[in-house]
Amino acid sequence: MQYFTKSEIFLWSGSVLLILTAFLLFDRVNYLSLSASLIGATSLIFAAKGNPVAQILMILFSLLYGIISHSFAYYGEMITYLGMTMPMAVFTLISWLKHPFEGNRAEVRIHHIRKSELLLTVILTIFVTILFYFILKHFHTANLIPSTISVATSFLAVCLTLFRSSYYALAYAANDLILILLWGLASLEDLSYLSVLVCFCVFLINDLYGFLSWKRMEKRQNQI
Repeated sequence: MQYFTKSEIFLWSGSVLLILTAFLLFDRVNYLSLSASLIGATSLIFAAKGNPVAQILMILFSLLYGIISHSFAYYGEMITYLGMTMPMAVFTLISWLKHPFEGNRAEVRIHHIRKSELLLTVILTIFVTILFYFILKHFHTANLIPSTISVATSFLAVCLTLFRSSYYALAYAANDLILILLWGLASLEDLSYLSVLVCFCVFLINDLYGFLSWKRMEKRQNQI
């Protein structure tokens, strides 16, 4: 039985093609960015299936993306992914492995987030956002306000992913929009960053698909 649907194979193949095309057109030098983009796109297609492999790939992506962010003084992105997204991906991996659906370790059991959990997430997101604003300001982070908003959406996304909520993908989609803005601004100064911009456009499409996929999975799991 084929694990990925034809639509998912098409989505992943199209994502890889766009990333490679952008790299060949605008970069041709930074293979670190290319590697991070390909790993990230692959992670998202596994995430859309609720497969824990996605979190292993996210750990690797976070490491590479943190290095890329440092190169353009996007310290917010660097600190967020190395200090928050990567450690949270480790905890999420453990959580997903401990909560398989019907014993199937390739699919996580989707959790209906409780009001108390949602309230805690919102409070922590506000606290982390305020804290990071002053940290990023201290380090003279480029494009401070968008970078701070990116921290907020990233933190919200990793929390919802940890809680195994289907709405994690919408939070990541919101983060993608902010990152498209950030790397769009970076591209105005250095065209080689257009490849990173295209990467997050691809991520946005994949995250929106991930939300739809999890909603279908959620309906199927509830019926079972």
